[in-house]
Amino acid sequence: MTVPNLRHLQAFHEVMTSGSISAASLRMHLTQSALTQAIAAIERYFNAPLFTRSPYGMRPTPAGTACAERVERALRQLRDGIQELAGSDMNAARREQLFRRISAPQLSSLIKLVEFRNFTHAARATGVSQPTMHRAARTLERLLDAQLFEKTSYGVVPTREAEKLSRRAHLAFVEIAQARADIDALHGRETGRTVIGSMPLSRSFLVPNALIRFTREHTEHAVSIMEGTYEHLLGALQSGQADFLVGALRDIRVSGGIVQEHLFDDPLSIVVGAGHPLAKKRKLTATDLASHPWIAPRATSPLRAHFEALFKDMGIEPPQRFIECNSLGAARAFLMGGNHMMLSSINQVHYELEAGMLVCLPHPGGKVMRRIGLTVRDDWRPTQAQARLLTIVRETANQLSR
Repeated sequence: MTVPNLRHLQAFHEVMTSGSISAASLRMHLTQSALTQAIAAIERYFNAPLFTRSPYGMRPTPAGTACAERVERALRQLRDGIQELAGSDMNAARREQLFRRISAPQLSSLIKLVEFRNFTHAARATGVSQPTMHRAARTLERLLDAQLFEKTSYGVVPTREAEKLSRRAHLAFVEIAQARADIDALHGRETGRTVIGSMPLSRSFLVPNALIRFTREHTEHAVSIMEGTYEHLLGALQSGQADFLVGALRDIRVSGGIVQEHLFDDPLSIVVGAGHPLAKKRKLTATDLASHPWIAPRATSPLRAHFEALFKDMGIEPPQRFIECNSLGAARAFLMGGNHMMLSSINQVHYELEAGMLVCLPHPGGKVMRRIGLTVRDDWRPTQAQARLLTIVRETANQLSR
């Protein structure tokens, strides 16, 4: 992700706010020619004129208006990140002084170091030398007068302060990337990228079907599907590495700044291989549940609570030995190669059912549901293409619910 000069972004924001090169130059303590050059550099970065010049001042073009809010949000993220490092003791003047001293390359290095937690690996991933990466990170540490790295038995690793600032910086950089996509959309250019944090159900059926439709409409918009545990995906969402999550909804109190949207209720069934001894049985008993090995959901997932309730409601103890697995590929191998059983949904094993590889048996408790939906940051502002993708996900989910 390429990021423009932060001072140039600030120059754009000041001109946008004041409507004048001269007023902005006074606020930034720059000459008018330097400010004019900064605006020209930002216009080259966004590949569009952002202002029209007249004797009456600088008026924003549609492109300038489109990216103004994004730039303001990006700069606010960076200032808030600096404020978090020092706490409430830092005044606005000191914060502004520090903000003007940091650079985009330094923050980019910090983001990679927090991601890889190792100077060598981060340097290799970004294609720069380790000394260059080290110098950028240490310079940022000195400028902010904060400990961003500490020595441990595993080497030099980022501190919690570094992780907080990295999160703010990444969110700021995402805003700039989205501003670029907004401007390109105004000029009929298809750009931008969306990262979907996809949990097991959504990545097996819901998200692929939505993306098939979306990519037909938006052939140039890049989409990446991120997999992982809910905790990993939630962290990626909060730091801006993922744009939204699709899957089983959690307790809304899990984290601040997060909004969940219910899409549909997913019915649960008992899944077995086509050759399982119980494959043709229509009503499972407590003895059936206790007589075969199980594949269990992860302990922290909502499905695990349903798994434990399944046995409790039948008046028996949950199995003490089972295979804990969140991978449908691995689970499929156990189900087809042995007599294992698994609590899942029809939607999650849709293709395996169609192929005759697996069989769904009725849940002994009747109609048991789990809630599936979207999870987003409460301050997220999707681009035009991202908003369209969300609409298609909702429509696909509506089809599933029927």
